[in-house]
Amino acid sequence: MFIKLIQPKMKKRPMDTDMKLHMAPPLGLLTIVNVIRKTDSSAVIVLENENIQPLTYDDKPDIVGISVTVDTLPRAIEIAKIFRAKGAMVIAGGIHITTAAATLPPDCFDALCIGPAEGSWPDIIRDYQAGTLQKVYCCKKPFTCQDVLSPAYDFLNKDQYLYCNVVHTSRGCPFRCDFCYNSARERSYLNRNIEDVIADIQAVGSKHILFIDDNFTGNLQWTRDFLIRIKPMGLKWNAAVSINIADQPELLDLMKESGCRSLFIGFESVNPTSIQTVHKVQNTTDRYEKAVREIHTRGIMINASFVFGLDGDTVETFPATLDWIVRNKIESVTSHILTPYPGTALYDRLAQEGRILSQDLSLYNTAHVVFQPKNMTQEELYDGYIRIYKQVYSLKNIWKRLPKEKSQRMTYLLFNLFYRKYGKFTDRLCKIITYKRLGIIAEKLSHYL
Repeated sequence: MFIKLIQPKMKKRPMDTDMKLHMAPPLGLLTIVNVIRKTDSSAVIVLENENIQPLTYDDKPDIVGISVTVDTLPRAIEIAKIFRAKGAMVIAGGIHITTAAATLPPDCFDALCIGPAEGSWPDIIRDYQAGTLQKVYCCKKPFTCQDVLSPAYDFLNKDQYLYCNVVHTSRGCPFRCDFCYNSARERSYLNRNIEDVIADIQAVGSKHILFIDDNFTGNLQWTRDFLIRIKPMGLKWNAAVSINIADQPELLDLMKESGCRSLFIGFESVNPTSIQTVHKVQNTTDRYEKAVREIHTRGIMINASFVFGLDGDTVETFPATLDWIVRNKIESVTSHILTPYPGTALYDRLAQEGRILSQDLSLYNTAHVVFQPKNMTQEELYDGYIRIYKQVYSLKNIWKRLPKEKSQRMTYLLFNLFYRKYGKFTDRLCKIITYKRLGIIAEKLSHYL
């Protein structure tokens, strides 16, 4: 049996270069590789990531598996049509299929994989071999940490990615913010077995690890136990956490001691009214600055995420946010235009209010205005979003935000200058020396200087 797994190409946002597309491998598809190996060791498996290479159409796979996010759904449907015409059975899975299967156009895929691949792909393979493929597959029993498989790190072509040292410690998030996929009913949260995560860290073969979870601190006791376990390993690591980590000073100390270099945090807005409109209950804006101080005091950098276009936002939100970012020396910023993903509580509310303006899902990548903002025009929202990036990563504000901690400055400057400010130049360099080599150079400079 010949199985092809495909990651459809995503559209870059205005501030992105090809480095974004080459940032890290698709762990979901690599996990399916191991599911297939475990189910049918004789299967021939090919993985093609359209973000880094053209798809091959001159082969004849028996099964094609496509990982789908909301913005890649239109492209996934195009790919499925081509392979179905060649006689392949096309299986669609991924976060958009799991949370919004009811919104799909009819008969665009042969079968849907809803939920964790480990709970569905063994049945998909067996049913295909028996000629009894069903239309929908999902876990038949509660999914636990014992069921989670590691990604097939050995399956990677590492030259194609900036960083292959990415590891999952959990699935999902305990919070249910309205605009997030985790507000969908089908999403749950669990931590992996600590020994399994340790094995993955060893498999990637690097002392610098990116824990690529929705929320690394979703279970504080698990996080404590895990940090104690990795503390002797001499790692340098980064992760995404919720802002309430600042209420755990002892855990922050343990993070620093175990090698934490930076934390991605969804601040989302400095406007308390805006936060209240999306039920982000873990965020309290009047405590943001204290939280930043707690993290910075320990020499940990912050990548702050902001969402613009929330119902409390006005055109004044943009300069207020910029002022807060610069004043608090936030090391890096990721900004988004509020995007109502189908299947989320936000989408349901805006659809009910008649505020959804576009059904072109390829635009749902947080870089387009696809809904009617409440307190500004579409143009004001888009222009403010673009302006924030330009202003945050201006040379003047890069200098103003320079960390006080000298050990952080090389990493800070590498990201702010060579990934954001002069990203086009760096991307051209990647194409000459490979993304892998540039990633290694950046890691070594960050580690030793």
